[in-house]
Amino acid sequence: MNQRILLVSAIAALAGFLFGFDTIVISGAEKKLQVLWNSSDTFHGTVVIGMALFGTVFGALFGGIPTNKMGRKNTLMWIGVLYSVSAIGSALATDPISFGIFRFIGGLGVGASTVAAPTYISEISPTKNRGTLVGLYQLMLVVGILIAFISNYLLSDIGDNDWRWMVGVEAFPAILYTFLVFFIPKSPRWLVIKGKTVEAQQVLERIQSDIQVADIQAAQIAAKKTTVSKEHIFLRRYRYPLLLAFLMAFFNQFSGINAFLYYAPRIFEAAGLGSSTALLSSIGIGVVNIVFTLLALTLIDRWGRKKLMYFGSAGYIFSLSMVSAAFLLNWSGYAVPIFLFLFVASHSIGQGAVIWVFIAEVFPNHLRGSGQAFGCSVHWVLAWIIPSMVPLLFSKIGPGPVFAFFSFMMVLQLLFVIFLMPETRGTSLEDLQKKLYR
Repeated sequence: MNQRILLVSAIAALAGFLFGFDTIVISGAEKKLQVLWNSSDTFHGTVVIGMALFGTVFGALFGGIPTNKMGRKNTLMWIGVLYSVSAIGSALATDPISFGIFRFIGGLGVGASTVAAPTYISEISPTKNRGTLVGLYQLMLVVGILIAFISNYLLSDIGDNDWRWMVGVEAFPAILYTFLVFFIPKSPRWLVIKGKTVEAQQVLERIQSDIQVADIQAAQIAAKKTTVSKEHIFLRRYRYPLLLAFLMAFFNQFSGINAFLYYAPRIFEAAGLGSSTALLSSIGIGVVNIVFTLLALTLIDRWGRKKLMYFGSAGYIFSLSMVSAAFLLNWSGYAVPIFLFLFVASHSIGQGAVIWVFIAEVFPNHLRGSGQAFGCSVHWVLAWIIPSMVPLLFSKIGPGPVFAFFSFMMVLQLLFVIFLMPETRGTSLEDLQKKLYR
């Protein structure tokens, strides 16, 4: 693999590390904050937890605008600023409203990063390694999750204000990331779209890429011949990639993965584990996540996206059914962690590894930012709604029926993979443009 492209991709993928850290760090502090501010389940779920998720919706929904206008690189730099401000502000917050506002700012960074980072990496990657390189974003995400779990465990019970350290420590990697992004090149495909072909050629030579400016230009010319005035992704000719992006994002969240990760310690405690053991079990989730994400990255360009989704879907259905049964039938406390570990493994090798790669592949170059924003918006709207409802659903109907519903949704995902999902492995972005729409 081209080492320069690998390095540049890894730096861009660090946005995923901050995504994972920012998303999960609240899990160690959320119960303490609910007690500290005496919040109801509804207020706690929608403000203390939900404001960050609400921010991701806006970040994803509008992230395509700066990604297209300012460029992928400049957007990634501003994302680092948002993460930094959020971490520092959340640590200094004195009430749930100000805490929610700063978490909202961090959510903007999370949502925008799911648009800009996979788009950027897909556009600098050679075809044969595109799945692996874009998958680095997911790898960094799960590393961020693990580090957040470890950080929460180490910082728990260091004092009454341990939650401030939990949410504030993110400022250190956020500032470092912002500095590193300054040194990466701009996307050559974005430069071609903007008519800067000389600069695009210089970038390709700098990173020693085998991508040809002429091929990118040819695809742009072909696209312009069929382009209508004020073209957008909701035109009839783009309905197939639009449907693919929607369903991929839809099923990602209806697996229950974010609902679980946000409340992992709470769920483990509901299964009968002590609070300390619950936090430690959360670290195990992070380890499983990394191991199976690494496995997925070695397979995604060999086996393809579709085959990984088959394995992931089957694992989802079995593991979620067993978690539901464990709660409904009151199995021993350690049955739930075992099946939840399997659930996370299934996610990591399937949806977790595929979603950001797949959505970044199915739209044309000139609409990729908008298409990525659409898919990510669907993802984050659901990631806001579903986890925000978890405290209320668990208290009203219990975890068993909730996990049973998630299992049923994964049966529907398997049908989507069988009948609708195309294989994108080994095909250039420009050739995919010809296959998926006319």
